[in-house]
Amino acid sequence: MTRRILSISAAIVLAAACATKPEPIPLSADPGNLSALVGSWNGEYSSDATGRSGSIIFKLSAGKDTAFGDVVMVPRAAAAMQSAPDRPQTNTTPPSSEVLTIRFARVEGGAVSGTLNPYTDPGCGCTVQTTFVGRLTDTDTIEGTFTTSGSGLPGQQSGRWKVKRQ
Repeated sequence: MTRRILSISAAIVLAAACATKPEPIPLSADPGNLSALVGSWNGEYSSDATGRSGSIIFKLSAGKDTAFGDVVMVPRAAAAMQSAPDRPQTNTTPPSSEVLTIRFARVEGGAVSGTLNPYTDPGCGCTVQTTFVGRLTDTDTIEGTFTTSGSGLPGQQSGRWKVKRQ
């Protein structure tokens, strides 16, 4: 089941990548820290608090101070329907996946932090802001946590993320 969700998430990411041209992500880092992130990175995130999960992709080229990438959010109902294709279809439309844009990232001493552009949370219909922090755990893995807050949420929501260099 997990492989099916990952395959569907990857297909969504590829479709989104073909449909849109990602905005460059400004990076704040010295050249040594930037060189540690050069490459193509793929991974995923999840939140037990919201039940949402999705894919993360970004790419950084040598000698550049910007990266390109997206986060694809898959709402709980959409993930459940995608993982159970044998379930009888109803007339209800599942929440759709949403491509979120990384606004800014900072890299310092193996630590990565940043924010996503504000987006509409599918649970509350309100505008929220997500920040993330992580650490380069080895030369090809970054993992960390994220926190989402907004005036329509009952409190902060958090989760975990992890990417690997391809």
